Amino acid sequence: MNIKQDILNRANLAFIGVGIFAFALIGRLVYVQFFDTYKGKHWRERLEGTRIRQDTIRAMRGNIYAVDGSVLATSLPSYEVNVDPTIAKDEYFADKVDSLGLILARIFKDRTAKEYAKMACDARKAERQYLRLDGRRVTFDERREMQKWPFFRSSRKVAARGGVLRPHYERYHPFGTMAERTVGNMKKGNINEGERGLEGSFDTALAGKPAVGMIEMLSGGYKKPVDDGPAMQPEPGLDLYTTLDVNFQDMAESALRDGMTKFRADKGCVVVMEVATGEIRALANLTRYPGQTESADQYLETYNHAVATRTDPGSTFKLVSMMALLEEKAVWPGKTVNTGGGKLVYQPVRGRIISIVDPKRNGYGVLTAQQVIEKSSNIGMHLLMKDYFYKKPDLYCQYLRQFRLTMPTNVGMKGEATPFIRTPDSKGWDKYGSLTYMSYGYEMLITPLQMLTFYNAVANNGRWVKPMLVKQLSVGGKAIQEFTPVVLPKPIASIGTIRKVKSMLEGVVHHGTGKGAGSPFYQVAGKTGTAQKNVGGQFQEGTYYSSFIGYFPARTPKYSMLVGIDNPKFTETDSLYGGKVAAPIFRVVADRIHAYDARMHPPLPANRVAAKPIVRAGYADDLHQISTELGVANEPTADGWVRLTDSGHWKQQANKPGRVPDVRGLPLRDALFLLENRGLRVSASGRGRVTKQSLNPGTAASMGRQVLLTLE
Repeated sequence: MNIKQDILNRANLAFIGVGIFAFALIGRLVYVQFFDTYKGKHWRERLEGTRIRQDTIRAMRGNIYAVDGSVLATSLPSYEVNVDPTIAKDEYFADKVDSLGLILARIFKDRTAKEYAKMACDARKAERQYLRLDGRRVTFDERREMQKWPFFRSSRKVAARGGVLRPHYERYHPFGTMAERTVGNMKKGNINEGERGLEGSFDTALAGKPAVGMIEMLSGGYKKPVDDGPAMQPEPGLDLYTTLDVNFQDMAESALRDGMTKFRADKGCVVVMEVATGEIRALANLTRYPGQTESADQYLETYNHAVATRTDPGSTFKLVSMMALLEEKAVWPGKTVNTGGGKLVYQPVRGRIISIVDPKRNGYGVLTAQQVIEKSSNIGMHLLMKDYFYKKPDLYCQYLRQFRLTMPTNVGMKGEATPFIRTPDSKGWDKYGSLTYMSYGYEMLITPLQMLTFYNAVANNGRWVKPMLVKQLSVGGKAIQEFTPVVLPKPIASIGTIRKVKSMLEGVVHHGTGKGAGSPFYQVAGKTGTAQKNVGGQFQEGTYYSSFIGYFPARTPKYSMLVGIDNPKFTETDSLYGGKVAAPIFRVVADRIHAYDARMHPPLPANRVAAKPIVRAGYADDLHQISTELGVANEPTADGWVRLTDSGHWKQQANKPGRVPDVRGLPLRDALFLLENRGLRVSASGRGRVTKQSLNPGTAASMGRQVLLTLE
């Protein structure tokens, strides 16, 4: 009993002691806040206008690159300039304040050096205040220069004495609006958070890790770090390397803009994909914004139609139906159907009428299955499907799943729409009409990218490849995460079926509706699509989604491509079909890619010896490089601008400032460089190297004087 009482007494004493300590601590806090003074002022008074709080310093956002290393998006820093005049010692401040005034006057140009020096002195007297600077932020180059000046200089021997350069980052696209919607944008009012495109999809990786530390908030909203150590150093974001090629992207965007302008289309897209890897080389999307006149219409990349816009694919879907029939061995390329006179009224049950119309008004008559695809016959496709799949709708839908048309491609970018394809279990399924319309591309909603991925699998001998937009995430040039092509191990169809439909797609371009996509220099395979648009629940004549999907070269496919044009406008309805609208755009882009990609050209025969060029004039350094690359024997032996004399010796050319240079024998590019740098206006005719110039070498090169060049 005595032991228990003793323990209880000790616990009471401990409780009383803790209570006294707590009251003493609270009392001390109250005393310091309201009664204690420092240098003649209460602490509460000294902290008026300043606050110590936690702050987040954003990390520098990672860059976005094209496949060749070209920068698509980067963060450029600008710096807020602040000076705390109270930090420096009296002797240093008095010695350097005039220099500080000169620096600030030179940078901001809104006050004189004396005014800035006086502001610094006044701020020093009013303790613990930043010198308020209302000027602009400085650039990176200006910041680098300022770090050498008083109050901002920092080295092992000299520490910065009050100068603070706080970074602010702004997103910049070196290629302007190119691939703008794919690269993405930052949230309005928040330059550190991606909203759409790759910026939004990979925001966490690009954003990096911010630093959190204590700062002092001063009057005017300025921030002064309390601790500028490692804890206040943010971790920069990762760099993102895409599969986009800026050259392909430029080809796709320019051809798409020209085609949409011609037809005053509402929106459109072009997607170029590498067949074997699924890497997307170009992803162009344009939307028309009407101006006061047709010529003033603007085409801007504000929405990713290729990834996020679903539509009835139209006749490009006929290939899907044909592949399912071929897999079931229900048809063969030579099987014939009588399509009649171009219109078929189909009455599956009493009272139900389904009308099917072919593109050709008078009809095609008897067609083979091969020709059904080549001529894009709706009636022919219906008749082939009717004889087999109309009694087996579940089997047909099973093939759609096998062809991976019922799911997104998972391209790796937010916003990809999910396909909508009805099944017998779906609401709205019509056992008499659904398969009829589905057989030639209606009663479904699929994105252009999803359709292209299906055609790409055909080009890839049945191997389905997931589309890729991102190849690598890295930091400091070191890969952190790499993305490799995803190829399904099992083909979507048998090799026999793939060979048959490939032949059909080549026939579309050679003999059918896709002639506008063909080229005499390489073979193209593909399919046109024309889907009447459903507006307000009704299909409207003359309002179409026109498309062409194909690949090239047809026998050894390297690239697959889709062109989709929404609501083109023309006086003749026949001119709005995919073969007249989308196929020519496909041809323009494919021609440019074929000319650009030297790997697509057959190698020269081994016994063919190319003649080595003879170099006669130019800049010595350039000629040395050309000689090394091409194996040219007559390599220059002089420096600077040189010329080969008639005797076969190299001679350095005199290019005096203010005098017309001798540009004969030079290519036009070099001639323009020399002449225009002297202020001369140049006109040229012909091709090749300069043979004549209208102004004699050595005469006065007055500003704006005209010189005519003849090339051959």
